[in-house]
Amino acid sequence: MERPELPLPQLHAFVVLAEELHFGHAAARLGIAQPPLSQQIRRLEDRVGHPLFRRDPGGVRLTPAGRELLPAARRALAGLADGLAAARAVGRGEAGRLRIGFSASLALTVLPGLLDAFRRDCPAVRLDLREMTSAPQTAALHERAIDVGLLREPPADEPDLRFRTVLSEPFVAVLPAAHPLAGRRTVPLDRLAGEPFVLLPRAEGPQLYDRITGLCAEAGFLPRIAQHAVEWQTVCALVGAGLGVSLAPAGIRRIRLRGVAFRRIEPATARTRVAVAWRADDPDPLVGRFLAAVDEVVASGAS
Repeated sequence: MERPELPLPQLHAFVVLAEELHFGHAAARLGIAQPPLSQQIRRLEDRVGHPLFRRDPGGVRLTPAGRELLPAARRALAGLADGLAAARAVGRGEAGRLRIGFSASLALTVLPGLLDAFRRDCPAVRLDLREMTSAPQTAALHERAIDVGLLREPPADEPDLRFRTVLSEPFVAVLPAAHPLAGRRTVPLDRLAGEPFVLLPRAEGPQLYDRITGLCAEAGFLPRIAQHAVEWQTVCALVGAGLGVSLAPAGIRRIRLRGVAFRRIEPATARTRVAVAWRADDPDPLVGRFLAAVDEVVASGAS
């Protein structure tokens, strides 16, 4: 047989009366008159099917059924209070879960500072970090699989997404340590013409790929792609193995691999843009709190 649900107002009245054991005191504590309190208790007793209180000239006492119900009633009320508090915290952007997509190379630069700033403001929020390249991030935002993304060279044709610049960093040449150009402090980009290149596949980050090949075109050549690799660490490893050269964001220099040299390039104005991305119609307050952390880090110059 299906068990009847017990309305929370009746449980509240029951718990207060069980604690006061006096109808007048309980009614005053609840802010109601005694007749409505008696009606609440009577309805609850009708639902239970047994008296919950014994009324006699000496006062009010719990019956065995009442003593049995009291702990469960308190748990139900406490659970509701906890749920309301949690809902309010989520509504204020102080709790909940934030799903963040990020390009792996940004773990070497801006990501730690952004996470630190956000966690200082929202320590109770659960972070779900997902490593993915730029194109999968924009797809995941459209599919609502992530809430914000950190990517390179954001696309210009995404009207449903918003982007905010976090960092602009120069490119560097990635060379085998034994390469003749590795002896220079700065490498003119046109000196890489004719060299085999190791690059990320265009499908993983079309804008970054086009930015790199566009820089080469401005220097008077199109790069000859000898090998693709999805992660920058793999790109550097393949360069160190002598499979070619590459152009990479300057933060990649923090990958310490033997046999690899990183050198500044000319023109020094060649830079790549890092941005935070989010859905234009996302009402989640946690997204707003994360964007505030981004603004804090950018304003401090820590990025």
